[in-house]
Amino acid sequence: MKKKPTPTFAPGNDRSLEENATKEDKQMGNVTRVTTLSYDEVDPS
Repeated sequence: MKKKPTPTFAPGNDRSLEENATKEDKQMGNVTRVTTLSYDEVDPS
């Protein structure tokens, strides 16, 4: 059984999450779907 490499990503480096995958990455299947959740708290008063 081949061991998968552990993904590495620097915490707080949000800018790279906004970049689109290259054609080469897509062809190799080296892509990850990213969903951004934003909570906007509004003061009820």
